[in-house]
Amino acid sequence: MVTSEGDRLQRVVVCTPNKEYGRADNRKEHNIGKLGDPGMAIEQHDRLKSRLKAFGAEVIDVPEMVGHPNSVFTRDASLCTPEGYINLRLGLATRRGEEAWMAEVLEGLKVPVVGQILAPGTVEGGDVVLAGKAAFIGRSVRTNKNGVEQLSSLLEAMGYEVRVIELPDTILHLDKVLMTLGPDRVLYCKDIISPKHIKGFDGVEISCGGNSTANIICLGDGEFIVNHANSMVAGRLETEEFVVHALDLGEFAKGMGGPNCLIMPVARGA
Repeated sequence: MVTSEGDRLQRVVVCTPNKEYGRADNRKEHNIGKLGDPGMAIEQHDRLKSRLKAFGAEVIDVPEMVGHPNSVFTRDASLCTPEGYINLRLGLATRRGEEAWMAEVLEGLKVPVVGQILAPGTVEGGDVVLAGKAAFIGRSVRTNKNGVEQLSSLLEAMGYEVRVIELPDTILHLDKVLMTLGPDRVLYCKDIISPKHIKGFDGVEISCGGNSTANIICLGDGEFIVNHANSMVAGRLETEEFVVHALDLGEFAKGMGGPNCLIMPVARGA
C-alpha cells in the first residue's frame, strides 16, 4: 500500500509501449504532441524498468490497452492508498476505459478497492500527491471540482489533511509542479506553488518552464529518477546531496508525460 510518495518504492506497475503508444490515430484527441519512435520508446522504457529493479522495486509490466496509446502512463487511472486503491475517472475522454483495465490489474495483485470516483467527477492520478499526513490534490483541466470533492471525502476518512491547489490550464497535472522528496520534504515550482500550500514541509524550490519540471520519480532514501533533459532540476537535487539517476525519457515527453507518469506505485514503505 502507499501512505506517502516519499517512502521507499517497493512495488510498481508499468506498461511497455510495444504497439499502441506509437500509433495514436488522432494525436489531438489523445493529447499527444508527437508520436514517439517505437524502438526508442521501448529502449528508454526498458532502461527505466532496469533502474527501478536495480533499486530493489518489484516491477510488474502489463500489456497496453488496445486503442489506448496513453495506457503507457499508468499513473493516472487509479490511486493506491494505505487502505487499498481508489478507482478514478479520467478527465480525457479518449482515456476512459483505462480505469477498468487498471482495476483488473490491481485486483489481480490482491489490492482491495476502497472507493470510486463517479460521474460527473473526474480525477487523474497525476493530480494527487500523498505526502505523509497531507494529500495534495490539483484542481486542473483533468481533475474537476466534483472529482476533488469526492476524492477529498475518501482521503479525509483515511486521516489525510487534504490540500487543494488550483492549477492554471497550462499545467496538465499537479506532479508537474509538486513532488515529494521524503516524508517531510517537497520539490515545488515557485511560480505555481505558494509557501502556504506546503506549510509544515521543508521545500526545495525550482523554476518551471520548458524542460524544467517537478515531474520526477521519488525512489525513496534520497534517490530519484529524472529525465536527463530536466538538467536544472537534476542539478538542484544534487546540490541538496540527493542521488540522481538521469535517464533519457524524451520519447515520452512527446506524449506530454514525464517519469512519474510512467509508474503506478502499488507499495511503498519506510
